[in-house]
Amino acid sequence: MNTRQLLFRFALAALALIPSAASAEDLVILHTNDTHSLIDPDKDGRGGVLQRKAIIDSVRRAEKNVILVDAGDMVQGTLYFKYFRGDVEYPLMNMMGYDVRILGNHEFDNGLKELAEHYKDVKAARISANYDFTDTPLKGMFDPYVIKKVGGKKVGFIGINVDPTSLISQENYEGLRFKDIISTANKTAAYLKSDKKCDLVVVVSHIGVVKENDKTTDYDLARASKDIDIIIGGHSHTVIEPGNKGKFPSIVENAEGRPVLIAQTGKYGKKLGYIKIDLDALKKITPEQFDYELIDVTDRFPASKLDRKMSDIIAPYRQKVDSVNNRVIGKSLYDLSSDDRNGGYANWAADFGRWFAQLKLDSINGEGGMPRTVDFAVMNVGGIRQNMPKGDITEGQMLSTFPFSNHIVIEQVKGADVIDALKVAARKGGEAISGNMRVVVDSANNLKRVIIDGREMDPDKVYTMATIDYVAAGNDDLEGFGRGKVIWRDDVEMSAPVLRYIEYLTGLGLPVAPDLTGRFQKEVTL
Repeated sequence: MNTRQLLFRFALAALALIPSAASAEDLVILHTNDTHSLIDPDKDGRGGVLQRKAIIDSVRRAEKNVILVDAGDMVQGTLYFKYFRGDVEYPLMNMMGYDVRILGNHEFDNGLKELAEHYKDVKAARISANYDFTDTPLKGMFDPYVIKKVGGKKVGFIGINVDPTSLISQENYEGLRFKDIISTANKTAAYLKSDKKCDLVVVVSHIGVVKENDKTTDYDLARASKDIDIIIGGHSHTVIEPGNKGKFPSIVENAEGRPVLIAQTGKYGKKLGYIKIDLDALKKITPEQFDYELIDVTDRFPASKLDRKMSDIIAPYRQKVDSVNNRVIGKSLYDLSSDDRNGGYANWAADFGRWFAQLKLDSINGEGGMPRTVDFAVMNVGGIRQNMPKGDITEGQMLSTFPFSNHIVIEQVKGADVIDALKVAARKGGEAISGNMRVVVDSANNLKRVIIDGREMDPDKVYTMATIDYVAAGNDDLEGFGRGKVIWRDDVEMSAPVLRYIEYLTGLGLPVAPDLTGRFQKEVTL
């Protein structure tokens, strides 16, 4: 770390930045992604919009040219969005002064009509090059790019969005047309460099850096590009460390061997990305020489240094959120991670799903030709949005953990289709499956067999499965489940029976204590 970087971080800790001696031709790009409605800091004092704004304001006081960018998914994940549906996050993003914004997939969670109502008031440049909104309520709200003139130079920003297929519920993006990522980005970047004479081209993307089912990543885009200098990304919740040369490198070579900077800050607004560029030296330096840092967003600023107007806006919303967050409904025996695709929390979610669906079938008792037994359950790990720390479990915690408008369903599906879906799950590293199942994989996570109740799954048999409507529609790339038939759907969102289940366990004097054993298991060979 150089002297200027040390001074920068020391100054932040001291609550005020040392004024920069850099020329007016410097540009600082601050960036966030996947902040997911974390309005307040977490229990360790990390994240939170008030602390983020204090850091942003400090940088703006120290640097003449600052552009603030968000790479999507700024909503969904806490009670602020579940209860208030964006009425908190959108005004606060405007107050922080974002200059450029793109959509993530979760901005679509409440449908296009609500999204349009919020986005018409967004003050930032709204960009998307590969979404065609012509036949949607968002028509006319987005441009493919925006050019910012800074210090006599032209900086072009291109918006690139994720393929919504099998990721966003279809009814939530009806009419949207998706255009190929690489061809669209390259065509737009070439236009900005050649026709618009941009000195720097930055892609702001929400496609991620983790490869899933052959979908395009930021790395794929960078390696296929010729005119892109920086990619500021999101979606995969990856912390790309400056200078990293390992699994998630911060620099990759483009199609002509030139470096492209790849930046991403993780999730929940716990880090703020900082890229400083000497615009005077653009023709002499490359993106690998840009000053890229990640600033930790912590509780370093006292209340007196936080934005009072923002705090006043949050206060009445926080009152309701806190009242729910403070109601204890149970106990957890373990620390359970929402990031574990093949472990305790995933197991608990699937076992809950099977228990609840079986309870429903028991109440129906075979009426109308309904089956009497749930053979197994599959839930999506992506629907588990928060960790469960050991100890007290609160109502608000569980509502934030399962925030989506998903409903438990009972589906009848052929074994062959289950196997197809679980092949995809295996390549991802696991999924939430009930305790009577095991998926056997090889060393490369290719599915070898599916075991149910001690026997190999019969491809020709029709099974009764518990899941959620999102999965039953074949979303999350689990297309095999979309070929089944839903025979029952619960009337209420999944979070309601989850709360009842925890209260049921507590009434029996039992904690949340799932099986921690991975249910996607490596093949044993002798």
